[in-house]
Amino acid sequence: MNDEAAAVHWTVYMLECADKTLYTGITNDLDRRMAEHEAGKGARYTKGRGPFRLVYQETCAGRAEASRRETAIKLLSRAKKLRLFS
Repeated sequence: MNDEAAAVHWTVYMLECADKTLYTGITNDLDRRMAEHEAGKGARYTKGRGPFRLVYQETCAGRAEASRRETAIKLLSRAKKLRLFS
């Protein structure tokens, strides 16, 4: 792995959809990913659920770490997810 690839940080993020549901995902470019969600080109779950509000973000050192954290967050109850950003 070259130095440039090693320097890429991944972000775990949580969106609150217009219907008050929460969506959790990962990305290495949060601005681009937010634009994709807003344009209806993000995850299937978010299509038709906008506009979105970014309510939580956490930087991880790599994709594997971000994926593990995403899974851990998705397993939380809604109440525990809300406590992450309240």
